[in-house]
Amino acid sequence: METPRSRPQSTRGADTRALTQVLFGQLKNLEVGTPEHHRVRGALIEANLPLVRYAAARFRSRNEPMEDVVQVGTIGLINAIDRFDPDRGVQFPTFAMPTVVGEIKRYFRDNVRTVHVPRRLHELWVQVNGATEDLTTAHGRSPTTAEIAERLRIGEDEVLACIEAGRSYHATSLEAAQEGDGLPGLLDRLGYEDPALAGVEHRDLVRHLLVQLPEREQRILMLRYYSNLTQSQISQELGVSQMHVSRLLARSFARLRSANRIEA
Repeated sequence: METPRSRPQSTRGADTRALTQVLFGQLKNLEVGTPEHHRVRGALIEANLPLVRYAAARFRSRNEPMEDVVQVGTIGLINAIDRFDPDRGVQFPTFAMPTVVGEIKRYFRDNVRTVHVPRRLHELWVQVNGATEDLTTAHGRSPTTAEIAERLRIGEDEVLACIEAGRSYHATSLEAAQEGDGLPGLLDRLGYEDPALAGVEHRDLVRHLLVQLPEREQRILMLRYYSNLTQSQISQELGVSQMHVSRLLARSFARLRSANRIEA
């Protein structure tokens, strides 16, 4: 007798996609908070847990209990379910994967430490980290210790202590470039990851973001980066000025960057 586990993976995946589509069709007609809405939402979570396990498997090298990583990824799955609009024509796994992976990365960045850090220093480190990101965005470069200290109105020695404490976090010590030696982060030096796997995620993310653009802007991006046409050739193809093509490309990039920040 054929069981779900004995069927080919591609068949099980197709069944999951079909079930997910049916469940979302039911969910959009139910009032939030009702028992029926809760039941259908729970069925969606259960049906798509393999997606979370697939994403969590990428983080096995972090030496964190896989059950904890899956639990964090499930939070991302739930957020994706609550935000997903089936009428936009995007497959749910494509939409959900960046959210699930982003939730797991935030978990490693904000919570997992190799050594104990005093509570006050941990809370101050969060502020230093946020100020560093804000100043980097504002100045287009990494801020100095003095600039961070001035922003937070604390001493430079406290900033340095927080930076040192931040090195106890897995996400920093493994992924960040090694200071002073110009070499890649430690994680990039260990093990092997099939580059095609990352390509799947990147292509899904690009596809998910592209469908949010107007049809004409989608076509211009396809002509520019998939057909390798110049802006001049695109303007002739569409019957518009090259300046207009340039403006549309710039607007598309701005929209894609904004949507990517929201997803992240």
